Amino acid sequence: MRSGFVAGDPALIKPYLLYRTYHGCAMPVPTQLASIAAWDDDAHAAANRMLYREKYARVLPVLAPVLDVVEPDGAFYLWADVQRDDDTFTRDLYATQNLTILPGSYLARETRAGNPGRQRVRISLVAPVEECVIAAQRIRTFLET
Repeated sequence: MRSGFVAGDPALIKPYLLYRTYHGCAMPVPTQLASIAAWDDDAHAAANRMLYREKYARVLPVLAPVLDVVEPDGAFYLWADVQRDDDTFTRDLYATQNLTILPGSYLARETRAGNPGRQRVRISLVAPVEECVIAAQRIRTFLET
């Protein structure tokens, strides 16, 4: 389930509303009711932010010595520069460490300047803390061998 809202200058929102009318779809009522409860409660968001802080605090010390990676300003993933072909990197990581991450080039398009995701990977930290730490250790092992 995904839910959200759009806010902004009325002159900018008006064309979006027209677009949304033709191309959007209404959320089912149960999803709307769940959204109301979720948007009215900030405690779960604060707990989730605290959980991600812990994940970054545990994973970054494992990866930073072997991978160009920093804590993001706001995300649930690491956007690491692997300094090599991202597609090959992810395939080899899966083949040797049984880990699935996403090649950065899959998240962007080719431009005149190239693909901005090339040589980067997205490492999602959505698993429980201990699983994220184990995965980071496997990535480090992969890079050290």
